[in-house]
Order: sequence, then structure tokens, then C-alpha cells
Amino acid sequence: MSQDAHFSIVLASASPRRKQLLAEAGYGFIVCPADIDESAFAVEGAEPSEYAERLALAKAKVVAGEFPDCVVIGADTVVDFAGQIVGKAINAEEAERITKKLFSAPHKVITGLAIVRLSDGIELIESDVTTVYPKKLTAEQIAEHIRGETWRGKAGAYAIKEKGDEFVERIDGSLSNVMGLPMELLERMMERLNE
Repeated sequence: MSQDAHFSIVLASASPRRKQLLAEAGYGFIVCPADIDESAFAVEGAEPSEYAERLALAKAKVVAGEFPDCVVIGADTVVDFAGQIVGKAINAEEAERITKKLFSAPHKVITGLAIVRLSDGIELIESDVTTVYPKKLTAEQIAEHIRGETWRGKAGAYAIKEKGDEFVERIDGSLSNVMGLPMELLERMMERLNE
């Protein structure tokens, strides 16, 4: 993928972690957060990966309208707890409820990834799944987590750390996926643009 000074890649996300992952991988890009109403997408009856892919595609498409000649990357991360989609907490009470639920059993983190370039009709959509095996949290750890407010804006009301994590025993799959942008999948999808 050529990355000239004109920035042929646009990240359709306001997420600092997605921006960091893309920059660390050496991509030249600009950020243009997608303005979509996520509540307009029905969660009921949707498969978690299909739901994440639909949102990722919607985000990429809305931004691609502004940058038709660019490769636009859209992503959406959800948590699948026993088939139930868990998104972002809207307040501290919900964050506490989600945290207690998710840290009682293994769960899946799913990121839908969409790459859109309108000028030549490219539309790639896939998703990555990582299983997270949580540590059992004490009531005090949960309370401290809620007070710290790091749950805000995060699917499943938590963010995994890159080195050692108080919340996670182990993961099965991509760490960058749990962070919000599955870099291994992104690399494979970007390679397909040049085929």
C-alpha cells in the first residue's frame, strides 16, 4: 500500500488506541471519526460478529463519502458474553453491572473491520474474535475500576493493557483485536487491495 504525503488512508475512528496501533504499524493516515447513530442498529437477534461488521462498514462508508479516493478503515468492537452483545456502558451503574458479569467467565471480544474505497468500489468486511479468560475480581477491585473511569467508551467497560493486566488471566487470539484494531487481520485485508 503506498503511503504518500497525501495520506491515502483514513481511519474512521476517534479511538486513541486504534490510532496508536495504526501509527505503530507504520501507516501514514489521517483520522476522520465517523458520525453515525449506533443506536439505529438493532442488537436484538443479531449475531455479534455480524453486528460488529455492520457497524464497521457503516462507519467506513460514511467517511468514504468525504474521501472517495482514499482507503477508509472502519472498526467496531463488541463483547460477546454467551451469545449476548455487550457494548459500551452509558454510566457507572451499567459499567459495574457489565464488569461483574464479564469477569465471572470467559468471553469473546469481536472487532468488525471494514475497508472501503469508493473510487474503485472496494468493500472488504471481516471480523476477528479473541477469547478473554478473566481473573476473578474482588468487590474492591471492581469499585476501584468504576471510580477510575477507564471503562468510558470501551466495549465491555474495560481496556486491556499491553504488558500484564490486572483483569486478564490469558487470551486466546489477537491482543490488538482486544485493543480495538486487529492488526494481523488488517494487514491481510490491506494486502488484498493490491491483488
